[in-house]
Formats: sequence, C-alpha cells, structure tokens
Amino acid sequence: MEQQLPLFARELAPTEQQTVRTAMTLLERQLREPGASFTSSHAVRDWLRLQLATLEREEFTALFLDSQHRLIAHDTLFTGTINHTQVHPREVVKAGLKHNAAAAILAHNHPSGEAEPSQADRLITGRLKQTLELVDIRLLDHLVIGGIDIVSFSERGWL
Repeated sequence: MEQQLPLFARELAPTEQQTVRTAMTLLERQLREPGASFTSSHAVRDWLRLQLATLEREEFTALFLDSQHRLIAHDTLFTGTINHTQVHPREVVKAGLKHNAAAAILAHNHPSGEAEPSQADRLITGRLKQTLELVDIRLLDHLVIGGIDIVSFSERGWL
C-alpha cells in the first residue's frame, strides 16, 4: 500500500513526493523497530508533524503501544472541521482493545497553526485518561500539533 502523502507534499514534483514518502516510511519503520521505546522519542514528534501539521481539518490520532511502549498500530479515529473534532472515549477504548494495547499516545492537529491546547482539549484528555485506565491502557501523552510546534500534555505535567 502506498504511503499517503501529507497535503503540502501533494504540490511537490514527483521526485520530491517520493523523497517525502521515503522519509515517512523510514520514520514509521524506526517507530516500529524492536526495542524502540516511545517514552522520549523525537521520531514520534517528527512522524506526527509530517502526518498532521498541514491538514486542513482537525484529525485525532492514537498510537497504540505494547507493554514495552513499542508501536503496535496507529489509527486516525476522528476527523472534524477546521477548528473542532468530536472525540468519543468509547471509540478510543474500542480501538485500544482491538489492538490489545497496554499504552497509548494521543495526538491531534490544530489547522490554525496554534499548538496551544484549548480547555476542551484538556477536558477530553482527562476523560480519555480515566476511561482508558478502566481497561488497563495507560495514557502516556497527548500531543497537539500546530504547524511545526508541538505541545505535550505530559511535559506540561497535565497527565
């Protein structure tokens, strides 16, 4: 299956598009490498930035991890409008259970380019953390991507 290109890359020449595809494939492969942990990986941020930074609508993504914090799967769970995505905790839990995840990293973009989380972002993250804990899935982080900037809930002490 061919790697889906980020929106910005679709305007590039075919050879440049192939370079972006190759970079995304290498980053994703690095994330899946045995022993590669997501607890402090810059590759996660780079990969998410490539996936989400230039989208015109908000997308909510989950990275599901095993007990060693290695990538099992990544799912785009919700797509919204230019400034809002409706997130349903039960759907996040269903996806986590489907992948038999032990942990998760959540991420979504702000098409405005402003990475600062809203109050609604903070509230839904709290609900998701509580809901995931009920089924023994640990929420490691929630990243908000706004252009090239990324805000980490974990780094801010919000998780």
